Amino acid sequence: MKKNFISNSSESIRMFKSPLLESLSKIPYFVPLIVYVPVILYFCWQAVVLNDVLTAIGHILLGLFIWTLTEYVLHRFVFHFYPKSEWGRRIHFIFHGVHHDYPNDAQRLVMPPSASIPLAAAFYFLFRAIFPINMLDGFFAGFIMGYLFYDMTHYMLHHAKFSNPFWKKLKQHHMLHHYDDSTKGYGVTSDIWDKVFGSELTKSGSGTHAKKA
Repeated sequence: MKKNFISNSSESIRMFKSPLLESLSKIPYFVPLIVYVPVILYFCWQAVVLNDVLTAIGHILLGLFIWTLTEYVLHRFVFHFYPKSEWGRRIHFIFHGVHHDYPNDAQRLVMPPSASIPLAAAFYFLFRAIFPINMLDGFFAGFIMGYLFYDMTHYMLHHAKFSNPFWKKLKQHHMLHHYDDSTKGYGVTSDIWDKVFGSELTKSGSGTHAKKA
């Protein structure tokens, strides 16, 4: 990403010699829906069983809100962390660098379950250690809702055309992150945390344009 190379091709480059690993790195956009909609429904149901409906909704909304901050932190400080070691740079490329180099690759726009399921499990056990049991299910349901909305939004921002002003603005924000200045504009589903933490992009961007191939 620091070498300022961006391909406008929709090609999906090969990353692994192993056919299995290569296949696990590519998924259609709808796979997260198949995996996580049942999970969300289950935890929403559990939240209602353990609480009244309004309390459950409150826990879900809190989980959604915390996801927006998690999305920003992960994107800024994890996905955009540039390791110095060779193996670190390789891992960075696999997780996020390839997306910035080949942003039109439709097969690597949503997180594959091989990565998202272990992350979801880790977050679940983290929240289980923090929150009371009657709050956990609703909070986790909202958190996963936020993740799923992020994944679907990310796909659409790269491959859908919008007439609605909200979605057009969101797409412009994300495209500036890709094509003008990848050190700003980390929010995908919202730019609220970019405004809070001073990483907001201007309409014209920073003026640091990437090469296109």
